[in-house]
Amino acid sequence: MYRRFGEVDAAGTSPLYERVAVALSESDEALRAIEAAPARKRHPTVILAALHDLALAGRAPALAAAYAAADGDAAADAALNTLLRMTDSVVAIAVRRQTRTNETGRCAVLYPAIAEAAHRVGANAVGLIDVGCSAGLNLNVDRVGITYDNGQSLGDAASSVQLSTSIVGDRPIPARAMPEVVARVGVDLDPVDVTDADDARWLRACLWPDQPERVARLEAEMALAATAPPLLLQGDAVEVLPDAFARVPADALPVVTTTWALSHFPLERRLRFLHRLDEAAGGRAVAWVSAEGVGVAPAIPTLGDRRASGHSIIGLAVFEQSALHAEAIGRCWSQGRLLAWLADS
Repeated sequence: MYRRFGEVDAAGTSPLYERVAVALSESDEALRAIEAAPARKRHPTVILAALHDLALAGRAPALAAAYAAADGDAAADAALNTLLRMTDSVVAIAVRRQTRTNETGRCAVLYPAIAEAAHRVGANAVGLIDVGCSAGLNLNVDRVGITYDNGQSLGDAASSVQLSTSIVGDRPIPARAMPEVVARVGVDLDPVDVTDADDARWLRACLWPDQPERVARLEAEMALAATAPPLLLQGDAVEVLPDAFARVPADALPVVTTTWALSHFPLERRLRFLHRLDEAAGGRAVAWVSAEGVGVAPAIPTLGDRRASGHSIIGLAVFEQSALHAEAIGRCWSQGRLLAWLADS
């Protein structure tokens, strides 16, 4: 697993992690230390993030120095030494934490889809509910600037967070602006508070240390989120959603968003999630915007695409007066870095 991670997953993307992962794969002592963690916590992304967390916390200065210098050989030696010397600490962090990757790059997909949902319902205000929110960074979708490579732009051109996405195909993104956001609610089993120093450090630790552009963007995203922290609700989405809906004013359209979150749910839970949305629509319209793998989001058409196609379907479902209108409005790749818009607007 570690050799493959280094030679395939990290190769060409993170020379530091390529070297570190291969070095750990070649050490029997390191592999025995990793086996001290529960099986589900032994993946390289988890253990390397735990080591990175120790470096960022000042508890592994040699590793921090090697990462700062982008010195692969020194990083490999320091990571091995840190793992063997601080096995209990590495395992404790790995057990307590979940790896986090949901940066606001997903907003390039979410913004036009949420605006489309509001347009179809005729809503002048929306309340956002992000399921599997992590730190809730995507709840600032209206507060970032988005530039598409066809020359279109959406969002706040003056924002400290600027994103870029490539368009696939010749259909443009709808140019309409998102209406006022009057509620921002995140739902997660283990939400992350960007105003908490330990939580913020863990978000940094989940990034690969030799990707400075991602690090800089995360810092800007966390700073933006900290200026108006969202409401974070902890718990299972199916159980917590009624509370989340109650936090959205009656005159606003609740828009639930899921971005690669439902794949963690068994089918029965996904169907119960859909039922929760239908229940919430008993007294008002509810919208659900999804970016999920082909066939993952219940009720969203798959367009005949294969499950192993490598892309995701952008879905829009509107629940209104006991009726469900579900449509696939786009496709995306690389978590929103490539976007093909399909819906007629």
